[in-house]
Amino acid sequence: MLSPTLNTHKPLFLSNLNNKPLSSPFISQPLFILHSSKSPLKPTTTVSATLIPSSPPPSNQQLYQPFRPPPSPLPSQYKSLDTSSRLEILANRLGLWYEYAPLIPYLFQEGFTPPSLEEATGISGVEQNRLVVGAKVRDSLIQSNIDPEIVASFDIGGAELLYEIRLLSAAQRTAAARFIVLKRMDAKGAQDLARAIKDFPRRRGEKSWESFDYTLPGDCLSFMYYRQSREHKNPSEPRTNALQLALEAAESEKAKSAILNELEGEGEGKERKEEELGVAVPVPVVRLKLGEVAEASRVVVLPVCRAEEGQRKILEAPWECSGKGEFGVVVAEKGWERWVVLPGWEPVVGLDRGGVVVAFPDARALPWKANRWYKEESVLVVADRGRKEVKADDGFYLVTLDSAGGEFKVERGSALKERNAVESLGTVVLVVRPPREETDDQISDEDWE
Repeated sequence: MLSPTLNTHKPLFLSNLNNKPLSSPFISQPLFILHSSKSPLKPTTTVSATLIPSSPPPSNQQLYQPFRPPPSPLPSQYKSLDTSSRLEILANRLGLWYEYAPLIPYLFQEGFTPPSLEEATGISGVEQNRLVVGAKVRDSLIQSNIDPEIVASFDIGGAELLYEIRLLSAAQRTAAARFIVLKRMDAKGAQDLARAIKDFPRRRGEKSWESFDYTLPGDCLSFMYYRQSREHKNPSEPRTNALQLALEAAESEKAKSAILNELEGEGEGKERKEEELGVAVPVPVVRLKLGEVAEASRVVVLPVCRAEEGQRKILEAPWECSGKGEFGVVVAEKGWERWVVLPGWEPVVGLDRGGVVVAFPDARALPWKANRWYKEESVLVVADRGRKEVKADDGFYLVTLDSAGGEFKVERGSALKERNAVESLGTVVLVVRPPREETDDQISDEDWE
């Protein structure tokens, strides 16, 4: 009787002195066994595949590190100090701010982080950044050969001021630093100055822009106040105050003259004369700047209708929407689903009652002479429903196509008079284009039909 047994694997030792192929009825292919006269083979160690990396790491592999600018040269009095001594200097603010500011990036190289450095010295992460950046701005002023007295003016508490002009070019920094010292500005004033300088080129084409000199920081700041003055009613105290600030900041005589004309009312008289002669664009066309609503000192909230909704919708829109009470809470006479917030520009600042906005998905609905870069661009048309009568030939009016239920369209007054139309849905007072990064495509007078 046979008992079942488990066949175990046994090694097969074959030898062939002549190195010839061996054949066997159990082997389908010839098996070659090489004989060596050397010492017999030694057992090998088995390595698990999971322990072998798929690709060996490079010998000089460098881990990602966040970019940090090279530290400023360390003052000689700090070079021989150890880490604890440097921390003590920062913790106790021993010396002038720009002297111990270079210690911060050196401590970062030693392994400190902004939170750990704050814990050791009491200097917050925001202040650390302000000190380091302010010191670099100060170094750039020295390299530009600015008057040493100007640089010395920032020795006490100057980091906060110099930090605000960090984004300006070397020439702009020098001019701005002089102006900050001359006007004894605080951090908020330095921030406004830097923003005005950066914003000035993007305002090309606005009223009186050419009267202000871009190379003079005072003129840039003056133009910012000048623009803000036009957001208020004329006459009004806020408008006069803004013009006074513009006059105080202006450096060039041409800028001062433009501001004085506004204060004396000559600028508006000249503007009315130009409109009578047909020189100016009848309806202002502006491109909304990114963040402009947030920076505006006054805003206007208006109901919005879609271009395809027709006359019935515009008649249902609320007529009155204004700020009430000490907090200026916006109150509308009835509910509405779509609103837009615009800066308090002069054409819309008085539209607390009767103002409405129509959103056109295609700017070609307006009577342009040609369809160029504004082709297929959406626009907002602001109209005054309190002025429905078609009066001026060169004015623009909001009407509907074909019937009362048709889509909205903007027509020139002369075209409506040819069709014996005497009334519209409202007079167009402003066209707003969407914000974009590039702002050089300004509307010119000849773009209108």
